[in-house]
Amino acid sequence: MKVRDHEKTLLPLGSVVLLKGAQKKLMIYGRKQIQMESNTLYDYLGVVFPEGYIDPNYTFLFNHGDINKIEFVGFSNDEEEKFHKLLEEVSIG
Repeated sequence: MKVRDHEKTLLPLGSVVLLKGAQKKLMIYGRKQIQMESNTLYDYLGVVFPEGYIDPNYTFLFNHGDINKIEFVGFSNDEEEKFHKLLEEVSIG
């Protein structure tokens, strides 16, 4: 998939993004995550790039609209496409 294909859709796992106002890139390793304390649903869960997971203090919840630049689009195949469609159905329903 090309970067422009993800302007309004969720990015695959492994995608690397730069958030608005940020200096450090994040790699996406989770999607549609709920923050338990506030019961808020976020589009993505990310870790700092290139370091990866360090500890819970270095994981970040964010939404698609928070992304300033998509640096790299992660791996996508038929299984990812099916999962993406399932996420869309759940979001609509």
